[in-house]
Amino acid sequence: NSFVPHHCNAVGSRSLAFTSQTKPSYNNNKDNRVVQNAVSTSGMWNAGLSYGKGPFRFYKSFDEFMSPFLEEDREAFPEIFNLPTSVYEVSLRKPLGIVFEEIEAGRGVYVADLVEGGNAERDGTIQKGDVLTAVTAIKVIGAKWERRLLPAMDFDFDTVVGAIGSNEDRWGCEDVVLQFWRKPESSSSSSVVAEEEKQVREFLEFFNPPGDSPWRG
Repeated sequence: NSFVPHHCNAVGSRSLAFTSQTKPSYNNNKDNRVVQNAVSTSGMWNAGLSYGKGPFRFYKSFDEFMSPFLEEDREAFPEIFNLPTSVYEVSLRKPLGIVFEEIEAGRGVYVADLVEGGNAERDGTIQKGDVLTAVTAIKVIGAKWERRLLPAMDFDFDTVVGAIGSNEDRWGCEDVVLQFWRKPESSSSSSVVAEEEKQVREFLEFFNPPGDSPWRG
């Protein structure tokens, strides 16, 4: 069951494009599609001539991204308009100053260490052991591009590095936006940890691209 973990010191200083050659895996969750179809704001996921347009084309923060939705949506689906209590969002400039390691071979990363004096350590929010749950990435199609927040709990190390690296100045990115899950204390029961993870994954389903989205290409 052992494996050689991947390390990335000050990840983000390495620039890898998040392109069609980098294909993350997503769950096709029925409940996710029901929620996406039920909310009142259209155009959350654009394709064709609409790609790269609209209020959702560039993710800056969770609150800003969710602001176009109607109040009736917030009342009907409160679970998607609030971060889970164990999840937080942080915006950092590159290089991030985070050492990531894979949780298991090819699936998920956590914070193994923070680079002394790096951007993450100076920010003071991220702690060792925090699990990366989502990260912004750029996808370019022709002359158009979008920056989206992508669920990352099942990304492998290289996909995480590619997503982070794609947040480049030339696409108007002054930062990288990441969400982390701070797991319960080690003394917590496995059932408590499992229930929290379930809640985090259910929250992230809303941000999974639908089957016909260019982000799945």
